[in-house]
Amino acid sequence: MQLQGQSVLVTGAANGIGRAIALGMARAGADVAASDLDKANVSTLKAEIETMGRKCIAIEADAGDVAAIDAMVSQTVDVFGKIDVIVNNAGVTRRAQIMDLTEDDFDRMNRVNTKGVFFCMQRAAKEMIKQGGGRIINIASIAGKGFAGSSNVIYAGTKGAVIAMTRLGSVQLGPHNITVNAVCPGVTETAIYDAIMASDAEKQGVPEAEVRAKALEKIPLRRSNTPGDIADMCVFLASDAARNVSGQSLHVDGALVPD
Repeated sequence: MQLQGQSVLVTGAANGIGRAIALGMARAGADVAASDLDKANVSTLKAEIETMGRKCIAIEADAGDVAAIDAMVSQTVDVFGKIDVIVNNAGVTRRAQIMDLTEDDFDRMNRVNTKGVFFCMQRAAKEMIKQGGGRIINIASIAGKGFAGSSNVIYAGTKGAVIAMTRLGSVQLGPHNITVNAVCPGVTETAIYDAIMASDAEKQGVPEAEVRAKALEKIPLRRSNTPGDIADMCVFLASDAARNVSGQSLHVDGALVPD
């Protein structure tokens, strides 16, 4: 229970990686504020966390809206009295080639993946500075390191921005005893990944199993991530074992992309 007594806010917590992170934090002893636009699923998550004997609040919030971000953090502090850790997981993408992307795609992805992450960092840091410290964990991607299999160029750019904001944020927030790190997942088995695999199989005119097998062949460890693999890294970064780890973008990708 290395996070006993800690309060953790997770954005994009209703499904996939975010859900696994919220559950992982609860298993490690933390109380969890689970935020998402998907009110039904985040409420189900709340009930599951409460069966573990942990406190949980379900927050319906748009992670790309600054006013909603402010209210989300305020509610977390109001209920738990503090915010020890924020995991900025909420993000959006779609599978597309560079010439098929639109201005709407650019605005949509940057609104959540870049703007949202920055203002979540800033708003959480405001509370953490008053408290005397905290942990900020940003979910980036190997897309931000130039992974050729990224869903699209704009998405890769947003995740590159998250990595850069993580690095400079760690420098400026370090004197306040706040660590800032990014986790860069590789191929991860989520609903988004399933949709990409199905789309690629349809475009190529081959069975989906064949597309999935080819994807695994490119990973040196020959396995994709489960959402739990990402959650485990986040729990580590939130724990005292990572007290002197900051400014890093840590891959969880089976050695797919050299750092």
